[in-house]
Amino acid sequence: MRSESAHKPLPSHKPLPSHKARPGARLQQPTEAPPLVTVSSSALCVMTDFRKVPVATIGPTATLTEATQAMIKRGVRLLLVVDDQEDVIGLITARDTQGERPIQMVHEHGGRYDDLQVRDLMAPVDGIDLLEMSRVMRAEVGDIVATLKNWGRQHALVGELDPATGTHRIRGMFSATQISRQLGLPVQTFDVARTFADIQAALSKAY
Repeated sequence: MRSESAHKPLPSHKPLPSHKARPGARLQQPTEAPPLVTVSSSALCVMTDFRKVPVATIGPTATLTEATQAMIKRGVRLLLVVDDQEDVIGLITARDTQGERPIQMVHEHGGRYDDLQVRDLMAPVDGIDLLEMSRVMRAEVGDIVATLKNWGRQHALVGELDPATGTHRIRGMFSATQISRQLGLPVQTFDVARTFADIQAALSKAY
């Protein structure tokens, strides 16, 4: 049984007075422009830090349709695949779920698209390249762009050693799409070459 005092506000706290909204009320528009990101900015400016932003995950037995819906709901193009113990076992991207790979797998092995699961197309954890957080902290946006272009990928995960447990953990992620957006460039869906062509053009103008 809950104590009656649990429902009472603390003596030092008081409810604030209020008033009714007036007809014709307008929205406050931003008065400050967001910080300008350039290729010389700290790489941390374009990293999604999982200590601040909850990482989007999915289980290995989810269908590709469920994975696509999860990405749309979260506004992301990559999901980390975790097991029942919340250990990372792989990753899957929108390109895996909506690109040519599912179609090729159905043609090669039979079955239906609706039967394909995340584990059928995910990249296993032991095949995932990680950037070390200690290096990322000293890197610039241009360094991350060069890394992604060298890999020919739209995403890069960042790892670090957990001093408390001694285990490796996924700390954050870089996305070519997000970098393009923060640099003020057009965003290309699935087209890695086009994305980096636009970023390369921005790089050439910056120097």
